Amino acid sequence: MERTVSEVMHRGVLTCSRETPVQDVARQMTEQDISALVVVDEVGNMIGLISRTDLVNARLYEQYWKNWRGLTAGHIMVTDVVSVRPEDSLQYASRRMMERHIHRVVVIEDADGGVRPIGVLSITDLVRDIARG
Repeated sequence: MERTVSEVMHRGVLTCSRETPVQDVARQMTEQDISALVVVDEVGNMIGLISRTDLVNARLYEQYWKNWRGLTAGHIMVTDVVSVRPEDSLQYASRRMMERHIHRVVVIEDADGGVRPIGVLSITDLVRDIARG
C-alpha cells in the first residue's frame, strides 16, 4: 500500500487573520523559522496563504501600494491555495507540488462549512521521507 500524506506531513499549522499587518506576519515567520502562514477566517477556516515570497514581492513592488506599512495579510495573500487531504497518496501530493512549482501544500479537513488547515506537507518532508528509504 502506498504511503499517505498523513504519514509524512507536519501536524499543526501557524495561522494569521486577514487583518494581520504584514510586519507582524514577517515577524512571526522569522521568530518561528517558517516560510508561510495560513490565513484563516474568524472560525478557523482557511481563506488564503502568505509566504515569504509573497512578502518580498509586495515589498519589491511597494511603489504600487499607497501605504506599504498599512498592508495586511489580506492584501497580499494567495487565495488559490493548493491543498491535499491526509488520506491522499504522497505521489498525488508530490505531483501537485511539481505541477504548480510550489514548495508546500496545506493539509485540510472539512469543518463547519469550510476547510480547516491541520498541517503542511513540504518538499523538505518529502526529501526526508526519501532519505529514510
